[in-house]
Amino acid sequence: MEDTEKHDTITKVSDLLAARYPDAPRPVVVRVVTEEYETLDAGRIRTYIPTLVEHGARNKLHREFSRRNRET
Repeated sequence: MEDTEKHDTITKVSDLLAARYPDAPRPVVVRVVTEEYETLDAGRIRTYIPTLVEHGARNKLHREFSRRNRET
């Protein structure tokens, strides 16, 4: 994927998940999304990368920030 497309995907998914998890610091959201993107970036089928990145990052953020909410 081109760098601009990569940047756009990371930005869009980060914006979506930052709104969904307002307790998560923005740098954490961006880091998680970027890690998910990097994991999938080497794949041959690129069509679903944004969806898969969102799904993987959402699962990680949900585990982290739902647990924090339950502890308080």
